[in-house]
Amino acid sequence: MSVFSRISTIFKANVNDALTKAEEPEKVLNQLTIEMQEQLVDTKQKVAAAIADEKRLQRQYQEAAGEAKQWEEKATVAVEQQRDDLAREALARRNEAQQLADEYKIQWDKQRQAVGQLKEHLRALEVKIGEANRKKHLLIARQKRAKAQKAIHETMAGMKDSSAFDTFDRMEQKVGDIEARADAAAELADFERDPLEDEFAALETKGNVDDDLAALKAKVGSGNESEKGSSAEREA
Repeated sequence: MSVFSRISTIFKANVNDALTKAEEPEKVLNQLTIEMQEQLVDTKQKVAAAIADEKRLQRQYQEAAGEAKQWEEKATVAVEQQRDDLAREALARRNEAQQLADEYKIQWDKQRQAVGQLKEHLRALEVKIGEANRKKHLLIARQKRAKAQKAIHETMAGMKDSSAFDTFDRMEQKVGDIEARADAAAELADFERDPLEDEFAALETKGNVDDDLAALKAKVGSGNESEKGSSAEREA
């Protein structure tokens, strides 16, 4: 093998390998079913043409056989009329028509047999195409399921490899630190408050309450005095 032949072989092998790897099962299967449907249509057309030829040969045979029968009937009439000359002519025509009918019969039988075989091939092709369509749908479903599983595994693998969960843990720790510092600041504020200020604040609150109580008692007492005065006036 020459160098150029080897290079050509290697190039073709690489191209075929690249094409094989680039094949998308769903697209390839759809294209195959389209081509099968086209073959089915073409086969149906051929079967229809063969059936038409069969019908034509049948008709030609029947016409030739009918013509032979007519000439035989004419020969019979000529014999009855004692016209042997006409009878001979009629029988000669009958023989010619019968010979043609026999040839048509042979061709018709062969064509009928061929049509039967073509019909069987057509039915077999339809069965295969039906099986191919069902298998295509199954293979496409399997491909989609495999792709979905692959995508899920890749996503899960990416999440394991990424620092997303580490970031969540770090943020949780950071929030905990902020909460701890807030609690410490509140506790420190309580610790640093002056107790004397708290006592004065309590006294002020108590004084306000005592003033409110005295005002309420004065109001209630004033109301009672008013009622007593009104009652005395009604009695007088």
